[in-house]
Amino acid sequence: MSGGNRRSIVLAVAMVVMAAMVALAAAGGYWLGGRGGAEHGTAARVTAATAPAAKQERKPLYYRNPMGLPDTSPTPKKDSMGMDYVPVYQDEQTGQNEQDGQGGAPKNQIRISTAKVQKLGVKTEVASLRFLDRLVRASGRIEPDERRIYDIAPKFEGYIERLLVNATGQPVRKGQPLFEVYSPELVSAQREYAIAAQGVGALKGADDEAQAGMRALAAASLARLKNWDISAAQLKALAKSEETKRTLSFLSPVTGVVTEKKALAGMRFMPGESLYQVTDLSTVWVLADVFEQDIGQVKPGAEARIKIDAYPGKVFQGAITYVYPTLNSETRTVPVRIRMTNPGGLLKPGMFAQVELSVAPKAKVLTVPVSAVIDSGTRSIVLVQTREGRAEGRFEPRQVKLGAKSDDYVEVLDGVRAGERVVVAANFLIDAESNLEAAISGFSGAAQGGGKAAPTEAHASH
Repeated sequence: MSGGNRRSIVLAVAMVVMAAMVALAAAGGYWLGGRGGAEHGTAARVTAATAPAAKQERKPLYYRNPMGLPDTSPTPKKDSMGMDYVPVYQDEQTGQNEQDGQGGAPKNQIRISTAKVQKLGVKTEVASLRFLDRLVRASGRIEPDERRIYDIAPKFEGYIERLLVNATGQPVRKGQPLFEVYSPELVSAQREYAIAAQGVGALKGADDEAQAGMRALAAASLARLKNWDISAAQLKALAKSEETKRTLSFLSPVTGVVTEKKALAGMRFMPGESLYQVTDLSTVWVLADVFEQDIGQVKPGAEARIKIDAYPGKVFQGAITYVYPTLNSETRTVPVRIRMTNPGGLLKPGMFAQVELSVAPKAKVLTVPVSAVIDSGTRSIVLVQTREGRAEGRFEPRQVKLGAKSDDYVEVLDGVRAGERVVVAANFLIDAESNLEAAISGFSGAAQGGGKAAPTEAHASH
């Protein structure tokens, strides 16, 4: 074989080998590419499968008390017994509504399943018109009747010879001697009256002018003694005996209690100096401090019920006699005077009293039970049962404006209409169960007029 042929054969073999290698490389690339694509597709499917799961990861809306108490928390916490608060999720709310088969409620309403309504013990009552018997409550104190306080102050100078009543708090009767006094002026006045009285008798046969002058002198002497508070009985005895007494007794002008005593045996007193104070406690005053916002409804003549801590279960009756014209700027209260009898002397000045003043209603007003109002501190909320509420467990939170209040009912000025049913029991449990704050978060600061709540964007739970 010639050299040229051999080169041709070698070249052909080399080309065949190269073609085979190219084919193998292409096949390997195709296989590798297909495998990589399959793996990429599998990874994509896995990512696609796990992505919804990541998106659907449940996040609690809030946490409620595990014992069903009206308390929720935006963050995990434990109650006083160490139990974890139960998380409430959005999908649980939706699921509950679907289970009820009732569809979604309006955004400004709360949905509670009928079974849970019965379990919570929800009770409702109709908002109605009624006369609101209102009581104004105030604290007070027992005070003596100022018109029955008597001051014993001689109108002449003298000395106390002997004390007949010598203790503060001692009861005395009207006309009972308090002390005996000696006074040169008193002795002189007695002597003058005795001489004048004798002269009237001695001048019976004299002319009219002389008799008239003597009678005028006797009358002036008698008037002087009367002006010094010498009793009629003492003057009569003095005129009868026509003798001057060295000492005279001062008598109590009223039946009462000695509430102040300054007299001491042997002391000298000056005209007008107070020696005793005697108070008649058969009637007393109760001075009640009524708050400024209530004083406009309190009128003289209204009845009052008074309770004293010293006599639990006993109620005293009285009537308002005067409303003072001044306001205490520190306590923002106005004193109100109540006059009441004091049978048996049970009421002591200085005792504290709890006063209930009756305020007569002027007309019927729209009212709801006091228990229907949920007071957040900044606004008052009432849960109104919708027309479908009895069958479907729907409740609508309403912001209300309140007026006068009695023991059991409160006046509603705005937010509820007459005839609507309001929740009066378990409303706080509904609050905890349904996240009431979310349902009312869209309310404006003003009360909604016409008894209709403003639409909100909150969703009800359960």
